[in-house]
Amino acid sequence: MTTRREFLRLSSMAAAAGCTLRASNAFAGNHDGMTYGVQLYMVRKEAPGDLAGVLKKIRATGFTQVELYPIAYTHPASELKKMVEDAGLGHDSGHFDYDSIPEKIGYAKELGLKYMVCSILPEKNRAASGGFRAAADNLNRWGKLVRNADMQLVFHNHNYEFKPMEGTTGFEVLMKNTDSSLVKLEFDLYWLVQGGQDPAAMMKKYKDRLVLVHLKDRVANSPVNYSPDDEQHIIELGKGSIDWKPLLSQAHKQGIKLAFLDQDETTLPVFESMKVNFDYLNSLKLT
Repeated sequence: MTTRREFLRLSSMAAAAGCTLRASNAFAGNHDGMTYGVQLYMVRKEAPGDLAGVLKKIRATGFTQVELYPIAYTHPASELKKMVEDAGLGHDSGHFDYDSIPEKIGYAKELGLKYMVCSILPEKNRAASGGFRAAADNLNRWGKLVRNADMQLVFHNHNYEFKPMEGTTGFEVLMKNTDSSLVKLEFDLYWLVQGGQDPAAMMKKYKDRLVLVHLKDRVANSPVNYSPDDEQHIIELGKGSIDWKPLLSQAHKQGIKLAFLDQDETTLPVFESMKVNFDYLNSLKLT
């Protein structure tokens, strides 16, 4: 639990950061060419009560980017943009609920986003290959609208897409039926492993689509699982079984500039966990 003294210390650090980093962008605070940020979902319990304070505390842990999430979209775009910038954070990317993407394009544009990310498919689209094909059709159509607004539509994976079905997988159906110029990828490397995939091989195979990555570690010897609700195997970076240095070095070599911490659950207090993750990332020397 964050004490009042710790809160004041973090807040003062964030305020100082805000003065010097108001103009932060995707390349501010980079580490060997990578810029590390936090997906706002990680603080979904804390953010609704004091979003401005939460953003400042994220910056105080060392991260220089935030990837926005629908919990923040109750604020007008201009207000949210100022709140993020006042915290000293960049905000190139935001997650959006699947069904909300078309109606949120103008909002995302006003925020100044580069990437609109489809965070997850509805359950009705996950049960059979036909559901994935229907989703692909929508993503293609929406991708054109997003591109016309000078942004890029991106699909974020979990593990459910890799469940074998009808001689294929949902992910393969999505990839075969979406236009690679309209629908890019944000690979959550944890969920790739959780779904039985080799993240290095997947990154290489889809290098022309991959623009963003998500980071969280996986408890050793965890079983392969296709349920996106199974979050019990998540742990801080460097404490699990995923070898991060070669993966992040590969991402860097492939031209990926942004990587977001997205630790769905923590046993440590969330900002303490965030700092542990940042310190680990900061210790890596990418090749």
